[in-house]
Amino acid sequence: MAVTPRRMRAIVLNALVAIVTFVTLVPFAWMVTVSFMPRYDSSRIPPPFWPRRWTLENYHELLVRRQYDGAWFDYRILPALGNSLIIAAASTLLGLLLTVPAGYAFAKLRFRGRERLLRVLIASLVVPGQVAMLPLFLICRALGLVDSYAGVILPSLAGVFAVLFVRQATLGIPDEMIDAARLDGAGEMRIFTSIVLPLLAPITVTLALFMFLGSWNDFLWPLIVLSDQHHYTLPVAVAAISREHAADGELMMAAAMVTTAPVLLLFLALQRYYIGGLLGGSIKG
Repeated sequence: MAVTPRRMRAIVLNALVAIVTFVTLVPFAWMVTVSFMPRYDSSRIPPPFWPRRWTLENYHELLVRRQYDGAWFDYRILPALGNSLIIAAASTLLGLLLTVPAGYAFAKLRFRGRERLLRVLIASLVVPGQVAMLPLFLICRALGLVDSYAGVILPSLAGVFAVLFVRQATLGIPDEMIDAARLDGAGEMRIFTSIVLPLLAPITVTLALFMFLGSWNDFLWPLIVLSDQHHYTLPVAVAAISREHAADGELMMAAAMVTTAPVLLLFLALQRYYIGGLLGGSIKG
């Protein structure tokens, strides 16, 4: 049976996808298996991929409080997990409350200076976030927000990318649909909540996932603004552990798994909406 050019392209494309998938998943799979290896077992040459003996001792040491010489000690991973959940959930919910209406306003409402303000927002995307961290820290210190949840959450609420993301999706909603609702006497809030939000549901879920992942994985800003270990987020807590246990690969992989597993489960639960939001180039009336 002759192989047609179209079939050959499909074979090559599928092979490339398989290779990329393999290269992407192998490091993650190795992280999982190493986290279940006995202590220092991964230091052998060549490094093993499969544990000689499966064990939970790394997770037990990481998560369970222990007593040494009459004093209690733990790595404070579970409190850091709780801190990350609070900060990421609050940043996501409050960020959506601000950016989704703002994106709708830039797309469908007419107000003075809209285009100029939109150009300023677009221009701000080219400025690296690290440039603003020093003045942002000074502002937080002046407001008494250093070493607090609010100091981590508030700077993340005004996301320019989120506003532009919602605006681009809202442009796909037919103006005739909104104008008809206005002619029927519906106010802007009623139009937004009853017409726009249901149409933007896949986009909103996708944006929420972006926001949650961004807040969950953020390391630099929490490291700058948080000094008390009781307020540490997971990335900061894991970095603190790595300073003392950098050579303990099994313990560090267990810490990486604790950090990765919640967001991985969240992504798997919302992947249908996430993919729909990414692929939905426009909204049809």
